[in-house]
Amino acid sequence: MGLLYENDDLSALDYVRQDYLRELQLERLRRIVRHAYDHVELFRNRLNERGITPDDIKTLADIAKLPFMKKIDLRDTYPFGLFAVPMSEIVRLHASSGTTGKPIVVSYTREDLEVWMQVIKRAFASCGLSRNDIVQVAYGYGLFTGGLGAHYGAEALGATVVPTSGGNTKRQIMLMRDFGTTAICCTPSYFNFMIEQAAAENIDMHDLPIRVGVFGAEPWTNAMRGRIEEASGIKAYDIYGLSEIIGPGVAIECKCQQGMHIFEDHFYPEIIDPETGEVLPDGEFGELVITTLSKFAMPMIRYRTRDLTRIISEPCACGRTLRRIDRISSRSDDMFIIRGVNVFPSQIETALLSIEGTTPNYNIILYTENGMDNIEVDVEISEEMFSDRVRAMEALQKKLTSAVEGLIGLRVKLKLVAPNTIQRSEGKARRVIDRREKA
Repeated sequence: MGLLYENDDLSALDYVRQDYLRELQLERLRRIVRHAYDHVELFRNRLNERGITPDDIKTLADIAKLPFMKKIDLRDTYPFGLFAVPMSEIVRLHASSGTTGKPIVVSYTREDLEVWMQVIKRAFASCGLSRNDIVQVAYGYGLFTGGLGAHYGAEALGATVVPTSGGNTKRQIMLMRDFGTTAICCTPSYFNFMIEQAAAENIDMHDLPIRVGVFGAEPWTNAMRGRIEEASGIKAYDIYGLSEIIGPGVAIECKCQQGMHIFEDHFYPEIIDPETGEVLPDGEFGELVITTLSKFAMPMIRYRTRDLTRIISEPCACGRTLRRIDRISSRSDDMFIIRGVNVFPSQIETALLSIEGTTPNYNIILYTENGMDNIEVDVEISEEMFSDRVRAMEALQKKLTSAVEGLIGLRVKLKLVAPNTIQRSEGKARRVIDRREKA
C-alpha cells in the first residue's frame, strides 16, 4: 500500500499512496451507488430519468454523471424517506435544530457509527491529541451531532472524556481547571465567551493545562483564530463536518494549519461552480460537494454543502497524502446582497478583528431606509477602550468603518457598543439580524 508508518494514534490511510486511495474510492463509490439505487426511491428515480444505472460508474470521473442532492431533499422526504436500510438496522437518529421548519433527520447503522468514531479518532490524532489527554466536550449533546460525535471519537483515541455539553460556563471553567483539561471541543464563539468568563473570575487561561482547542460547527476566520490563541495560549484547530454527511470529522487541520485534510477514504470531495454545477479543478474556489463512500443508513451522493472552499492537492509538510480543503469562512447561503454587492459576514469579521480595541463580539444588522437596503455593524469595544476619551473612541470608530468599507466596498453605519452588551452564544453564534422590509 505504500504506507509510511502506523501506530495506535495514526491511521495508515492518512499516509497511503494516491493510486491505492483512488482504487479504494472507486470500489466504495460503485458499491454505495448500487446500494442507494436499490434502496432509495428518490435516487433511483433520478438516475432512471437520466438513463443512468450503477453499472455506468466505471471511473471516479463518472461521478459527474450522477445528480446532486440538496438539503431540500431531506426536508421533502422527512423523516425517513432517504433511509437505505430497514429501521431494524438503524441504531441512532440525529437531527438538526429545525429552526426554519422540519428538522433534518439523519440515521446511522452500527457500522456507520464505527466509521464516524474512527474518522474523529483520526481527526484528534492529527492535531496532536492522544490517550494522555483530557478532552472536555462542550458541544451540545442530544440530537445535535457535535457532542456525541466528539465524545466517542475521543474515547476511541483512549483519551479521558469530560462530557460537559454546552452551557453553565462558570462550571465549565471550574472543571477545566480542577480536572486538568488539556483539550476542548466547542464552537469558537463559545470558547471566546469562556475566555471572557475566565477573566471575570480572575482566571488566566494561560495558567491552565489546556493546550488544544478543536473548534467547528460555525464559520470562523483566521483573525478569530489569532484572537483565541493569543488570549488563551492554546493552539486552535478547525474541524469540519455536517450532519447530513456524518457529523464532525469529515476534515480537520493538522499541526501545519494549512487547510483541513479530508478523510477521502470515506468522503469523496468535489468543487463545483455554484451557479452552473460544473466541476472545477483542484485549486479553484467554489462550492464543496461531498459523497459518502461508506455510510449505508442514509447515503449522501453528490451532496451540495453550500460551503465555499477549494481543494488543495499540494503535499502537506505533515506527510499526510490526503488532500486538504481550504478553511471555510463562508457559505453561499450566508451571503447577503446589498445594493447589488455580494457580502459575506466573514469579510466583516476579518475587517473588525484587524483593528485593536474591540472584542470578537459583533452583530450585522440589515435594514431598509428610504427604500434602500443598508448595513449597520454593532461591535463591542474592549474594557480598556471603554472610557470617556471621546477622541479615542471617535478615532477607533473611523478606523473600523474604513476597514469594513474598504473590504466590502459599501458604506456602513458602524456603532461602538459597551462591553458585554452583545448577547453571547453557548452554541452557534447568530451574527446577522435581517430587518429589511420585505417586498
